[in-house]
Amino acid sequence: MSPQKTRRLRWSDGVFAVLMLALAAVCVFLGSWQMQRLAEKEALIAAVDARLDAAPVPVPAPELWSGLDPEDYLFQPVTLTGAFRYTQTVTVFTSLADARGPYSGPGYWVVTPFALAEGGTVFVNRGFVPSQYQEAAIMGDLHGDDAGTVTIAGLFRAPETAGFMTPDPNMSDRIEWVRDPERLANMVDPALAPFAPFYVDLPAGAAGDLPQGGETVISFPNNHFGYALTWYGFAIVAVVMLGFWLWRQQRPATRP
Repeated sequence: MSPQKTRRLRWSDGVFAVLMLALAAVCVFLGSWQMQRLAEKEALIAAVDARLDAAPVPVPAPELWSGLDPEDYLFQPVTLTGAFRYTQTVTVFTSLADARGPYSGPGYWVVTPFALAEGGTVFVNRGFVPSQYQEAAIMGDLHGDDAGTVTIAGLFRAPETAGFMTPDPNMSDRIEWVRDPERLANMVDPALAPFAPFYVDLPAGAAGDLPQGGETVISFPNNHFGYALTWYGFAIVAVVMLGFWLWRQQRPATRP
């Protein structure tokens, strides 16, 4: 019978074991981070639900804008007093699905600067128009006469972020691709500055009116729990694989 002996672990085996343990630790860390994000997301959803049913509050004053965290007011009903600057209207391309009003499909958000009575300007998303009404929106055919100073109410919205593939604005046709106040400010009269780092969505108007307001989508993708389970699963697999490998390395080797 051939003699057997236990194989000694080499230094490279130790390096491999350390790497596998490090991989497991990283996966546990990422899983725990996702669980933290889950708690934050659930807290945000609860806060938004509470705000939606709350009475409107005055929009944050211009002196607060520099240090404002938009998530503190996200979807909060707010009131604004001032005047629309209809001649400065910008349209933002979109494709509206699951519309509450009669119009949907490819079209534009009609975003108009609203000059506050106390100074500063907030961009107001007045609603959606189908593509064929884009020119009418920027030419002022959809707003009627300037009503002067008015008080309006809407939902506070955080700015949208442009991606690396987001096109530059079409300045000649006054078309943008994201509702980002910083980008929108480059398309209007600079005398309207300062500009708020947020925008406001108007509610629905009369049936069939354009722009078609009340199309705010309140949705929070929340896949953090699934991501956490995935990372924890990877950590378990790494530990099990390491244990199996160590067991194989320690099995008696048969010498011919």
